[in-house]
Amino acid sequence: MRAVDIMTRTVITVGPGTTVREAARLLADNHISGAPVVDDEGRLLGMLTEGDLLHRTEIGTEARRRSWWLELFSSTQDLAATYIKENARLVRDVMTPEVITVKETTPVREIADLLERHRIKRVPVLYDGELLGIVSRANLVKALASAPKEAGVKLVAADQSIREAVLGELSGHRWAVPAENVIVNEGTVHLWGVVTSPEQARAMCIAAERVQGVKGVEDHTDAPVMIPAM
Repeated sequence: MRAVDIMTRTVITVGPGTTVREAARLLADNHISGAPVVDDEGRLLGMLTEGDLLHRTEIGTEARRRSWWLELFSSTQDLAATYIKENARLVRDVMTPEVITVKETTPVREIADLLERHRIKRVPVLYDGELLGIVSRANLVKALASAPKEAGVKLVAADQSIREAVLGELSGHRWAVPAENVIVNEGTVHLWGVVTSPEQARAMCIAAERVQGVKGVEDHTDAPVMIPAM
């Protein structure tokens, strides 16, 4: 499997001129812990994560002030950077500009190693500097949950062909889940994601069953979580 096989293609992004408050609301509303920062052409500029918003003066979580003698030995650059993180209004000032990225052809094994080694939760997938998608730990977990006990090179190639055919069958239908939620292993199609009705889930199963070579379809979809009003 490669990044393109499991990545999330519909990515929530923010612009460098977005305010920190607006960006925080976007993360909270979409239940995500980070988002790529892109320019008007879709090129990656950095990442904004929960960690970048951890210490803020608005909520009284700014970093504890060091003793005067520790500050004496701290560089003015470090002290200024801390102040910016705690007080800046715009995403461009608080985002992490150095971002670890992968290509669409990067094997998932390498992606897992990157996530573990750098202790990060997601990596953007780029093609010629442009954001194509994102691979998160959740994407890897979905792939693992659908994985066969054994898989050979020929089988993987066949599964990729089946997956492309299933995606073609689902293409153009509003009720279809995004491509990253379709995984094929040993000829069995695994469907993930959130659906709003049993009919939506059944329609996707039928579409997958129509594809030649499909041995079976497993429906892992779920209904949206309803949060009661306070």
